Amino acid sequence: MPTTESADNDQLFVLTAVLLTPAQFPSVLGDDYPEVCAGLGLEPYAEGYGLVLGQDGDGARWTVATEDVSLVACAIAAWDCGMEYDLSPGESSIVGALPGWPLALAVAAPEVPSPHDPEPQEGDPAPLAPPDAEAWGPAQRRLGADEIAMQWAVWREQVDGDDAFAEPGDEAHQGVRRVLEEARAYVTTDPPPPGRVRSSFAAGEARTLRVDGPGWSMVARTDDIAFVLLDEEPGEVHPVGRGPELPGLLSSLDELAVRPV
Repeated sequence: MPTTESADNDQLFVLTAVLLTPAQFPSVLGDDYPEVCAGLGLEPYAEGYGLVLGQDGDGARWTVATEDVSLVACAIAAWDCGMEYDLSPGESSIVGALPGWPLALAVAAPEVPSPHDPEPQEGDPAPLAPPDAEAWGPAQRRLGADEIAMQWAVWREQVDGDDAFAEPGDEAHQGVRRVLEEARAYVTTDPPPPGRVRSSFAAGEARTLRVDGPGWSMVARTDDIAFVLLDEEPGEVHPVGRGPELPGLLSSLDELAVRPV
């Protein structure tokens, strides 16, 4: 579990940490890496950041951004294995301490006051706060795509027969057609910002693709089908059959996608 450490000369009770790189970032915060960085007031450097979330001795919420991505990645890997890891970024690697948390946490540091935003000081930015994911919108749409990527087999089993698939030329699915056209433009005429197209490991030799755009998200396996979610259709998930076009599109998207190091 995260342990109590010191950051930027102030004691910080570390609760968790996340990576913020073009290939790995909390999808709930934005459709691409530059968008997420902008929301946090950070420059979208290609090397990325580690975000350390914790509380100070008064219980106030703080998010520490560090350039030591490897340190944060090692800590996350250790915690995922149930091991302890002292996460203490060096002072020279710290980009800034941001008030608030950009993500909702269900944990708190022991023996300090309950989590709260720090008292604002003149010139301080507004405290970070998690996006509203209760009502359907971009944040919940991206969280839905995350869930499909993590539970691919479960969602894939729900697709039964050709009638379940939305096809690119089907007038009943104009939103799906628009998504596929915009995704195709990513590999032809309109290269996307870093992080709009991400590729991660899947079973066998396949890759899991995560593609986002204005008002939509797509999750796909390079050897299988795709699922599309749209802002304008709350809670709806559209399976897209492979057909003659999807395999080539997915292969091209995978070629330009950023991948975790």
